[in-house]
Amino acid sequence: MVSDKVAKNKNETDMSSTAKIDDSLREKIISQPDMVLDDQDLMRALIAANEKTMGGNIVDLRGIAMERLEARLDRLEDTHRSVIAAAYENLAGTNQVHRAILRMLDPVEFEPFLHDLGGEVADILRVDSVRLVLESVQSEDDPAIKKLGDVLSVAEPGFIDDYLNGGRNVPLRQVTLRQLHSGSEQIYGEDSDWIRSEACLKLDFGDGRLPGMLVMGAEDPHQFTPQQGTDLLAFFAGVFERAMRRWLS
Repeated sequence: MVSDKVAKNKNETDMSSTAKIDDSLREKIISQPDMVLDDQDLMRALIAANEKTMGGNIVDLRGIAMERLEARLDRLEDTHRSVIAAAYENLAGTNQVHRAILRMLDPVEFEPFLHDLGGEVADILRVDSVRLVLESVQSEDDPAIKKLGDVLSVAEPGFIDDYLNGGRNVPLRQVTLRQLHSGSEQIYGEDSDWIRSEACLKLDFGDGRLPGMLVMGAEDPHQFTPQQGTDLLAFFAGVFERAMRRWLS
């Protein structure tokens, strides 16, 4: 009798320790299993509970595979987010350059055309300084050049190549992006002390003409770095070259 009572109590204890799930919740899970499968925290808890029942001496290959798949999925999601962010950034940059080009082409006279470079065009591009450097045998004391001194710098022939390659014999690119300790006083004038990065766009005005350079300077040292793409700025330089050829003809 005593042993029967002990066995009965043990059975009752086992039944009570295995708590039954609420019927309504059970029906909901059966009708919508994806609700459980899509919940990562819930799936982790179920897998952990399953591992406990198997004991510590059993290797759960399925659990290891799921952990690896989970880590791979996290990496794919991070990559996906990075790709989307880069796409949005590229689209915003394209729109920005297009707006700057349309504004640059608005003036019908040369002087407003140049002054707009340091004004609204610079604002649209979100740079702190825009300067046009022209190689010329003319002196900067020329009255026509002095009127445009806030945007235009005149340099002797050969200055642009020396400025871009630093005196080294290296191939020159159309667009050069770099960080600086400070800008060139000859180009930026009084603003040179706080220029920390720049984009240099070398300009070809056609046969028989000396080259030019459009320089965009920024106070932010990370605005222009050599690791960035240059396609949009190369396109901007191409449009600017064609606009300048119209004025120089």
